[in-house]
Parts: sequence; C-alpha cells; structure tokens
Amino acid sequence: MSSIKEAPPMTKGLKWAADLVLYLCALFFLFPIYWMITGSFKSQSMAVQIPPELFPSAPTTANYTKLFAESEVVRWLLNSVLIAGGSTLLACIVATMAGYAFTKHRFTGQAVLFGLVIVTMMIPRQLGLVPLFTLMKNLHLVNNGWSVILPVMALPFAAFLMKQFSQTVPNELLEAGKIDGCSEIALFTKLFLPVVKPGIGALAIFVFSFSWNDYLWQLIMLSDESKMTINVGISTLVSEFSANYGAQMAAATMGFIPIFVVFIAFQRYFVKGITVGSVKG
Repeated sequence: MSSIKEAPPMTKGLKWAADLVLYLCALFFLFPIYWMITGSFKSQSMAVQIPPELFPSAPTTANYTKLFAESEVVRWLLNSVLIAGGSTLLACIVATMAGYAFTKHRFTGQAVLFGLVIVTMMIPRQLGLVPLFTLMKNLHLVNNGWSVILPVMALPFAAFLMKQFSQTVPNELLEAGKIDGCSEIALFTKLFLPVVKPGIGALAIFVFSFSWNDYLWQLIMLSDESKMTINVGISTLVSEFSANYGAQMAAATMGFIPIFVVFIAFQRYFVKGITVGSVKG
C-alpha cells in the first residue's frame, strides 16, 4: 500500500501572491458595505452625483435625523430583532431535538421522514408562498409577527444541519449516561447539548441571517407600518416618483449593525461548527 505524500510547503513568493489575492477579494466583497456606510452620510445630490465620490467631501447626519423624525425606524429595528431572535431560538430548539431524534433513536419510518426533509430542501421556496399564505390566513395570523416566525421555526435546512452535527456525538457517551441512571431529558440536556453547542452556534448565525434577510415573505405578511421589519421599512422610503438614497443607505446601515454584532458574538462557535467532522480518524 502506497503511503500518502504530504503536499510540499508553499514558497514565500507563492504565499504572498495568495495573500494578495485574498486581500483583493476581501476588498471587493467589503466595498458594498463601505459604499452603504459612506452613502448614508451623503446628501441626495451627492448620492446621485456622477462621477461618484468615494468619500463624502461634505458628510452630513441629515439622513439619520430625517430617518428618525419621519419614519418608524426604531420600531422596524425592534420588530426585526424580535422576529429574527424568536425565529432563531425556536428553530434551534426544534432542529436540535430533530437531530437528536434522527441520530440517537430508531423508530418506524425514520429514513422516510428524513428523506422528506431532504426533499423539501429541493423545492423552490416561491412554490410554497401561496399555500403558506392560505394557511396563515386560516390561522388568522396575517399581519402578525408569528406568521413570519413560524415558517422559519420548521426550516428543513436547520433539521438537516443539526442531524449532521448530532452524528458526531458518540453513542457510548449516551449509553454511559443511561447506565448511570440519567433520564431522557438529562441525556439530552447534560450530555448531548454540550457536545453539539458549536453546531447550535453555527445554526444560530444561519437562521438569524435567513430570518433577518427574508424580505419577500415579510413583505407579503406585514402590511401595517408599525409591524414592518427594517427590510420592508426601507422599501417604503421609495416613492413612485423619487427615492431618498441617503435615507435608504442610513436605514440599511442601521439594519446591518445588529446582524454584524450577532456574527461577531457567535463567531467562535461558527468557526468550530463548520469544522466539526472535517477531520476523522
């Protein structure tokens, strides 16, 4: 049997070239965020100026002042935080329980049920908008925050992801817990959850981002201005004949801050989560 040869070390010149490419890619992807933040400090005339200014020569906070005075941006942000936070909490609970059931228990129809979860991931989300709206209407949840939270709570991708993470938990650990007299709840909370905590952290970022950016479904379900999220609220700043680009940039910047904070807070779990199972043996 031939032994596996290690890859030759990267030369210093090649390393510098690779680092340069990575830095250029980072700048390319970060530029829209930079443009959004600097645009929020530009007047309307400067925002539409051609050629555009890379940095505002006369920065102003008028866009933020007007945004707070003439819109319900604070309520929009609060609604977004509550909806995204509630969706993330419920989705993590449901998905973690599903992952535990799919990997640590055997029951009739288990393979078929998990297959259905996989199939639902392949169906375009747009196909389910009409039946989902009908369901929410029958439940009298139209124009209600729960109509946006409940569909995310049962996100198929979340169940699939936690099922993969749950496979990393040794069955011997749970068997030892059973021998020691642990109940099912104790096995789940004291033995299973600590091991899959990095996976839950990674899932929290995915679900929070998905719920925060779920513009289409929120636009369909939330019509009252006081119940809108920040994404839907930004669209109201565009009228039929004009658009206040500075105010839109300011609102988008405010909407960017919470999700950025969530990513930073869960970053260490996210890094651990995406590497779980990458090295085996």
